[in-house]
Amino acid sequence: MIDETDRKILRLLQHDATISLESIAEKLSVSVNTCWRRVKRLEESGTLSRRVALCDPDKVGLGQTVFVAIRTNEHSSEWLETFAQTVESIPEVVEFYRMAGDVDYLLKITVASVAEYDRVYKALISRVHVSDVSATFAMECLKNTTELPV
Repeated sequence: MIDETDRKILRLLQHDATISLESIAEKLSVSVNTCWRRVKRLEESGTLSRRVALCDPDKVGLGQTVFVAIRTNEHSSEWLETFAQTVESIPEVVEFYRMAGDVDYLLKITVASVAEYDRVYKALISRVHVSDVSATFAMECLKNTTELPV
């Protein structure tokens, strides 16, 4: 179970993973040793799963975001394993969800262009059978955060 101090640590690290333990300790009015132990516990428990650097998609030439809804008539564990391995092997797929409702799976794909999306689409459907694929292209990103509201 995490307490309010842990939540404050998580908020600080989510906002800037490069923040020093000294700075966190100062902001929370705790010792550096206490802060280190808490961060270590959060990492060991998997609450803090990793620390990453975030790239600006436009500045690395990947300014096109595509949301892909997939429907399938196949629901066997073998098909799902093949599908999941296929999706996992496509680096342009940055998020992958199994859904409840009319859509079976939802993919978020980041590419440079519509032509690049078409290449990804063809690679996907050549490796796994799906019933329906529907792509929606984002026109503008109004909010994008990795910070969870802890």
